[in-house]
Amino acid sequence: MSTNGNGQSPKKLLIVDDEPLIRDLCASVFDNYNVLQAEDGFDALKYLNHEDVDIVLTDVNMPNIDGLEFLRIIRQERPDLPVILMTGYSDKELILNALKAGADDFITKPISVLQLSTTVEKVLERHTLRNELADLRHIDRLKNEFLGLISHKLKTPTTAISLFIQNLAEGVESPTDDNFLQVLTMVQSETTYLEKLIQDLLYFSEATLQEDEMTLELTDLGLVARQAINELMPTAQSKAQRISTHFTVPMSDRLLLLHPQKIHFSVRALLDNAIKFTPQQGMIEVSGGYQENRVRLIIKDNGIGIPEPEMSKIFNRFYQFDPHSTGQVRGLGLGLYYARDFIRAMGGQLLIDSRPGVGTSATIEFPLPEK
Repeated sequence: MSTNGNGQSPKKLLIVDDEPLIRDLCASVFDNYNVLQAEDGFDALKYLNHEDVDIVLTDVNMPNIDGLEFLRIIRQERPDLPVILMTGYSDKELILNALKAGADDFITKPISVLQLSTTVEKVLERHTLRNELADLRHIDRLKNEFLGLISHKLKTPTTAISLFIQNLAEGVESPTDDNFLQVLTMVQSETTYLEKLIQDLLYFSEATLQEDEMTLELTDLGLVARQAINELMPTAQSKAQRISTHFTVPMSDRLLLLHPQKIHFSVRALLDNAIKFTPQQGMIEVSGGYQENRVRLIIKDNGIGIPEPEMSKIFNRFYQFDPHSTGQVRGLGLGLYYARDFIRAMGGQLLIDSRPGVGTSATIEFPLPEK
């Protein structure tokens, strides 16, 4: 694909007018754009259904679907797509109606080449600034949500530990008290949770906040799974859980092109969820193999499962399934969100199947690369 002077792919401009001479005149102005031409609204809608258009330049007075109706359809289907109207009319009511319908700007006929060029550039610049502002607001909102979540997660363990230390200092708690060991065990548990929470924060930030491109490397998915199992085995053993593995050898006849850190994050997050939501002495099975040019890694548990109404929420950012409605679910609610996002970016898919009281199965699937 050709690029512009900045090394980026050229913007895609859709010109809609029932007069071929007008379309050709407009197209001649934008030799550094990828220009598409449509003779009416119907023809233009076909382009919009199949092309990732950056900006639309459309006449108002057209057969079949006029420019205003075409604009209304765009605003319903592509509300953020910049649209410039061309009109030979100076009717103020027409201009007002177009603005109400969401037009970004106007070009009057007969067309001035200079006005046409500057208007398109100006509208695209405004559109870019709006998107950047929306992104900043989105990031700011996510930051506030994340800080609120962390504050909530830190409050319980730090309060328990602080209260215990304060009671010790004041002589309220004493090693000779009958419930001292019980309270001490609780504080040790909260300290362990606090340590794990900090480790998770560091791990999540390292895996998710990197701004580098998704650089893929030949990766053994089975080896990644075994590494994640080894890392989380102590957590499973603390709950007397058994993790069994069943991998075909080799798991696939070709290595997969994956991002090593992000696929490791994804597998680890799924395994961590299986351990978290499987009761004491539960069973977790990790299996992998390939069939019909598809590689599958499956993490299956016999835990509490997820009710059907909750399934539509499990990939939401910060969402945490709270089976006992305690409001004290451990974790950050980011694992599934990023796991699916990373796996999709690497060309795979993540499927979750769950039944309450039976357990949950998470399947990572990738196509085998061509030989």
